[in-house]
Amino acid sequence: MFQIATTLRLLGILVTLFSLTMLPPALIGWIYDEPSRGVFLQAFGILMGTGLLIWAAFFRSRGDLQVRDGFVVVVMFWLVLGIFGALPLYLDPALHVSVTDAVFESMSGLTTTGATVIVGLDDLPRAVLWYRQQLQWLGGMGIIVLAVAILPLLGIGGMQLFRAEMPGPMKDTKLAPRIAETARNLWFVYVGLTVACALAYWAAGMEVFDAIAHSFTTLAIGGFSTYDASIGHFDSTMIESVAVVFMLLGGMNFALHFLVFRKASFAPYRRDEEVRLYLLLLGTGSAIGVAYLLYAGVTGTVSEALRWGIFHAVSIGTTTGYSTTDFHLWPGFLPLMLVFLSFVGGCTASTGGGMKVIRVLLLGKQGLREIQRLIHPHAHIAVKVNEKVMPNRVVEAVWGFMAAYILVFAVMVLLLMASGLDQVTSFSAVAGTLNNLGPGLGDVGQNYSSINDFSKWVLVFAMLLGRLEIFTVLVLLSPAFWRR
Repeated sequence: MFQIATTLRLLGILVTLFSLTMLPPALIGWIYDEPSRGVFLQAFGILMGTGLLIWAAFFRSRGDLQVRDGFVVVVMFWLVLGIFGALPLYLDPALHVSVTDAVFESMSGLTTTGATVIVGLDDLPRAVLWYRQQLQWLGGMGIIVLAVAILPLLGIGGMQLFRAEMPGPMKDTKLAPRIAETARNLWFVYVGLTVACALAYWAAGMEVFDAIAHSFTTLAIGGFSTYDASIGHFDSTMIESVAVVFMLLGGMNFALHFLVFRKASFAPYRRDEEVRLYLLLLGTGSAIGVAYLLYAGVTGTVSEALRWGIFHAVSIGTTTGYSTTDFHLWPGFLPLMLVFLSFVGGCTASTGGGMKVIRVLLLGKQGLREIQRLIHPHAHIAVKVNEKVMPNRVVEAVWGFMAAYILVFAVMVLLLMASGLDQVTSFSAVAGTLNNLGPGLGDVGQNYSSINDFSKWVLVFAMLLGRLEIFTVLVLLSPAFWRR
């Protein structure tokens, strides 16, 4: 039976915890003496009060969460956070944004998409800039995964939430016997890499504020920046190199990072087929990008072609979305090729978006198996990853995901075209949001401020679907889900 009271009690707890995230930007506003600090304190009060009211109303509710309860909580929580997260953006007079734009920006941050409707970032209060970066950092590893580490202390099991939130088809792979310990291990790796990234940015020449702010969105594979020109604002090869390294790390399986740290060996990276394919795809994309930039005469020197080609292949391929130049204006097939890279995205259990490398790997192996079956009809050929036989249910789930992905993608492109957007803009906007990439082509090459409100709401839903891997959301639309 659906535990609605327990679910609402949990939602109250999580909203209350989320209210605390309004305090750091308020502190930044106080440090820099900005009026925006009052907006964040106001948002803190509203969120805290709402969360406590919901929690108090269902305080006595107790019950074990089932799998479907976990799906409801995750989807409901992200929807609620997308709305409440928009509150300070809407209330701040420095932004002058509509409700639609505020929710779009908030959802883009929480889902680490990086699509923005805000222009003039260079002149915004630092409190607002910090908040945008912080949204992506919290969303990067999943606010639910963070909460799972403390849910057992609140008397609520967390496995159902963890299954619903973790990206990738192999959700039951755990680093530790208990789910809370697994979540804590992942979070410690996430925080550790963020600190290392901030220090590296600072050493490369960024100011402390910018270094911390960009470390948030680099590890989160989010792509928000404190400047309209993104990483290109700094015009620094060192800073771009730091970004490339940590974008690569952010797009890799965080469970592998933990194993590498625990074993003090890089062997887990070398042995993992998904990581090898991930690096091969990004390496190939970089090589093609560099070669075509030189061939088309876009850059004047080899060094500039290397800078632009490698940076943008990694940034777009990992679905981060940083830029150092207007790549959407490059000639030929290159901009579209970069967008196609984002369809693959990051590895499973990473902060990256896209379909995930493991799914592409499994589809490739399944395709090869079918070719072998044509040659040897009676042979029993297993699909293996890292020398382990993949259960049929995993392979079937990948095909199911692909079918749902293609259907959702096509419907959303048609909806955007019906609203008046051209084909290139519609295709790349859906790719940029469903893959949690951010930047697109055509009218959304710079930002999403110029498109109509209907399209923005469609893309908000696309961000949510992409972040929660489609099925987590679509399952709630099934009548069978709500039957006893």
